[in-house]
Amino acid sequence: MKQNILPAIRLTIVCMVFFMGGYTLIVWLTAQAAPGKGKGETATAHNRTVGWKLLGQKFTDDKYFSSRPSAVDYHADGSGGSNKGPTNPGYLKTVEDRIDTFLVHNPGIQKKEIPSDLVTASGSGLDPHISVQGAYVQVKRVAVARNIPEQNLKELVTKHIDDPLFGLFGTERVNVLKLNINLDKMKK
Repeated sequence: MKQNILPAIRLTIVCMVFFMGGYTLIVWLTAQAAPGKGKGETATAHNRTVGWKLLGQKFTDDKYFSSRPSAVDYHADGSGGSNKGPTNPGYLKTVEDRIDTFLVHNPGIQKKEIPSDLVTASGSGLDPHISVQGAYVQVKRVAVARNIPEQNLKELVTKHIDDPLFGLFGTERVNVLKLNINLDKMKK
């Protein structure tokens, strides 16, 4: 038994030193190389911080592009999905309500034209992106609300399309906060 205890104690000490010191230092150094030095990237408009580039935000005014719905009402301290399955009656009612609300605010759009990401929440509830189709389907509403030609808004959306990670992972997407900040900078 003595021959097992000493190696176990040594392994415990080595693991404590590595995970409490070495690993923490590696993560901290990696964060220092990231934008925002590990504190996140903020977005500014009118010389003030208006949000975090990697956290979804609620935009309800028709003059802005809408974000993806959030099951946690965009609260970063309680990130998470609804955990309801696709056959759950409560979930189906929530999605139907979102579809109805979207159709009210976007007249002329057919139900089949609504991308699923505009009526279903992401797994974290904090996704800052929508699909390219999700942005384009909102162009008409925003153009009417701001009295801006639709073509100008389509060009703005096109400029804000982010490619998949490393060109391989995910799909093209649009960061809604960045898009709306630049939308406010546009002239009629």
